[in-house]
Amino acid sequence: MSRASDTAYDKIRGHLLSGEVSPGEQLTEERLAEITGVSRTPVRDAVRRLESEMLLVRNESKRIFVADWSRDDIDEMFTLRQMLEGHAAERAAQRITQEQIDHLEEVNRELHEAVELAEPDVASFLNANRIFHEIITDAAQSPRLKQVLAMLVETPVVLRTARNYSINDLQQSARDHDELISAFRAADASWARAVMGSHLRRAFHTFADATEAAE
Repeated sequence: MSRASDTAYDKIRGHLLSGEVSPGEQLTEERLAEITGVSRTPVRDAVRRLESEMLLVRNESKRIFVADWSRDDIDEMFTLRQMLEGHAAERAAQRITQEQIDHLEEVNRELHEAVELAEPDVASFLNANRIFHEIITDAAQSPRLKQVLAMLVETPVVLRTARNYSINDLQQSARDHDELISAFRAADASWARAVMGSHLRRAFHTFADATEAAE
């Protein structure tokens, strides 16, 4: 991939995840070229990558649309995350360094601060949450696992719905992270896997409740 293709990919992906576009909204190569500031050739490369990540889809006439995930799609996505991130947590517990544990604690402090405000800072929560899970995936030392999870963790519909989470939901997520850190400190792989599994299953039900509240 060229630098222009990478630039197009990063900017289009950021645009999709920002919530500025709606599920099912049509996009054109011309519009995406305007957004990214590159020509249509690297835009096409970027669109193919985003199709493989299920962020964009094409219809039979090859028109480009923002992916619209059904509840069943989201349930499957969380189930896959539960399996894969549970495995990642198990591997990480056996391989994580003290430096990575310290980084997890630092990031989770930021997450706690974001959700304990009178008006929770959801953007900061989402950023800290993403970094927290990335540290665990890195600690698992599995490039294949990291590549697959990258397609599941940040979907526009999940990021949009997070803005409807209750304060209790956000604070529970922070407490789950506290327990994960304890499991890593104890180097207990089974504990880490169990906590990650319950954390993500709870996240699915939180998501489902927030989706219903938003409708």
